[in-house]
Amino acid sequence: MISPGQKNCASLLSMKGIDKSFPGVHALSEVDLELNAGEVLALLGENGAGKSTLMKILGGALAPDRGVIHINGDVAQITTPTDALRAGVAVIYQEFNLVPALTARENIFLGQEHATGGFIRRREERQEAEELFRRIGVVVDPDELCRNLSVAHQQVVEIAKALLLKAKILVMDEPSATLTVREVERLFDVIRDLRSQGIGIIYISHRLDEIEAIADRVTVLRDGENVGVRQVEQMSRDDLIELMVGRKLENEFPAREVVVGPSRLTVTNLCRGSVVKGVSFNARRGEVLAITGLVGAGRTETARLIFGADVRDAGSIELDGNSLQIRYPRDAIRAGICLLTEDRKNQGLVMVHSVCENFGLPNLPQFSTFGMLKRLEEHAAFESYVDRLSIKVSYSHQFAGHLSGGNQQKLVLAKWLQRNCEVIIFDEPTRGIDIGAKYEIYQLINQLAGKGKVIIIISSELPEVLGMADRILVMYEGRIAGEITDVTGATQTDVLRYAMG
Repeated sequence: MISPGQKNCASLLSMKGIDKSFPGVHALSEVDLELNAGEVLALLGENGAGKSTLMKILGGALAPDRGVIHINGDVAQITTPTDALRAGVAVIYQEFNLVPALTARENIFLGQEHATGGFIRRREERQEAEELFRRIGVVVDPDELCRNLSVAHQQVVEIAKALLLKAKILVMDEPSATLTVREVERLFDVIRDLRSQGIGIIYISHRLDEIEAIADRVTVLRDGENVGVRQVEQMSRDDLIELMVGRKLENEFPAREVVVGPSRLTVTNLCRGSVVKGVSFNARRGEVLAITGLVGAGRTETARLIFGADVRDAGSIELDGNSLQIRYPRDAIRAGICLLTEDRKNQGLVMVHSVCENFGLPNLPQFSTFGMLKRLEEHAAFESYVDRLSIKVSYSHQFAGHLSGGNQQKLVLAKWLQRNCEVIIFDEPTRGIDIGAKYEIYQLINQLAGKGKVIIIISSELPEVLGMADRILVMYEGRIAGEITDVTGATQTDVLRYAMG
């Protein structure tokens, strides 16, 4: 329960001395947070720093052990999500809280229907929904099913729900994770407009370029403690990183000596319907090859064709001069090709299985004899990667779903390294991963490239592409629209010029 406190009129939201413990974990230790009306406050920290726990307390999903919350100077007793909504707090989680089979209007008014005598006044709701969308500045059809809306428009529906409830505090958790570049720009316009209306916004993101573009102040959590509050304009990118990870990183992207060898992987005229149209390229020993472009350009679809996850209409694939007949993922795996998917939770790991079981899945032939699993050998091999990759696990039977994003990515990498794959395709390798874990993933990528592996990175984050790649391929509408070989002299504008056709 939240203890009563004195009235505090200095800010829209004041969270004081918030403390929360779980069995074996002190998640939050006397954390303070202040949010002013008409302000965008960035809440930063590595995975496990306590950001989600703090916001769940604000949103009424968790009860704190100690602490007090003031909203507009009055003590707010928030013990349920309904309490939070009544207090004017709306949380838009990364996974939206929408009913796909209902229309945008029906989702907005769900539980708040305009009805007379048991009949819903649909025309009135439709007009009010249209007014909410006008206020946000985005045109959305109120009668369109939510499952047919783009991710960006689904997000607008969530914001409209919050405005209907007269929310004055809006929490946005990784709101740009699945948006295109243009959709992110539109989102920022919406946020600026909401800010001008006096709404306070807490913005959670691992993308520092977004923080610099949209936030007024930052609050940084580390290991469950508030380690700093700063004005964005007074902090450099390096200052933010050091505050988040607790140590100085000399560079956001680790440097390495590039020794590029001959071509190893050759892809020729790869085609599939209208999504991949005659894609040809080669990847060389020792280099990091990046494939980028706007969402929908065909990047992931190309990777899935190489891995055999989709059936290609035409094209050929060669590795070290040998033609590969890849029809299914098992063919690619046997040939030494692996894919770290962008969706780790649904395609990369079985979240309700243990970390050791996930590690063993593609390696069962190595750890079994006559159908009998050699668990001791599997466990010993897994433990070796825990040490090599610095995977933070409590024990080998821990569920994969309980790991942070960075450690989940390391787990996926470990199982493929055990297969001794020669071609490693990283699709959005650092999506949803904090800055410290990103650096470790980048180091692992560089180490693999240094061993002569074929490394392909598919990424929407242009700073990551420019910071990590030795060569960049830019896709547009299913084709390779351009190649950048002088990456050190390239800019984001150079990449976008190709990406936009």
